[in-house]
Amino acid sequence: MTFEEFTSKVIATFSGNVTTMIVTIAILFALFYFTIMILSKNNAYWVIFVFVIYVLATGTIFMMADISGWDYFIVPLLFIVAIVAMFATEIKRGIWKVHAKKPGDVKSKNVDKGSHATNTNKYVDEIIKALLNMSKNNVGAIIIFANEKLPGSIIESGTIIDATISAPLIESIFYPKTALHDGAMIVTGSKVHAAGCFLPLPQDSNLPKELGSRHRAGIGVTETISVTAIIVSEENGIISIAQGGKIKRYADSEMLRQTLSEYYWQDFLDQKN
Repeated sequence: MTFEEFTSKVIATFSGNVTTMIVTIAILFALFYFTIMILSKNNAYWVIFVFVIYVLATGTIFMMADISGWDYFIVPLLFIVAIVAMFATEIKRGIWKVHAKKPGDVKSKNVDKGSHATNTNKYVDEIIKALLNMSKNNVGAIIIFANEKLPGSIIESGTIIDATISAPLIESIFYPKTALHDGAMIVTGSKVHAAGCFLPLPQDSNLPKELGSRHRAGIGVTETISVTAIIVSEENGIISIAQGGKIKRYADSEMLRQTLSEYYWQDFLDQKN
């Protein structure tokens, strides 16, 4: 097939409706772009290479064989479907980020590093104190450290607190006879932003049976959103830390301090940006 024949074929395919042609090309371009972005963010460069080769190969076949214009897009689209199946969690994380608040939207950007360090130590001490007390008394708890990255749907599923962090406040919210103790507490910076919030379920169905609903919720939310979850077991008082869909159990005060310090340091950087 000559280039002129190829051009005529493409024109004939889309000549019925110019608007349809523009919309179709825009949708396909968006799909291809989003696919490449997801793959590159997950360092799947070999998949990008195969994807590009697929597109070029089907283009060559299209030029040389008697194939209709719409058939040309079948193989790339099937490839995109396969990628969606392979990277479902990463795609969901990207969608969550679109709906999450941008860091610094409601915070002052003029943050002094010295005062930040002082305040950080105070908040970390209060949080650790509450966690250790709840652990000693086998009080179940789950706290999400969010840096304003959670979508509104999770926040709205609970009750807005908007109170300064303190150990008595945290312990009172998770006291077994209170209305909010079963849900998750959301911490943003220096504030207990909300409590009693519902979290997404984990993608991994093969989690150990000894992990209860709080642990599963902590794993689930960190799978799709870049946040940290700290969980206290009501059965044995074990403190666990969930990040990136993985969980570390038997966290002691040193591990908690390191995790919380990293959270507040990132919170400080977000405010500066």
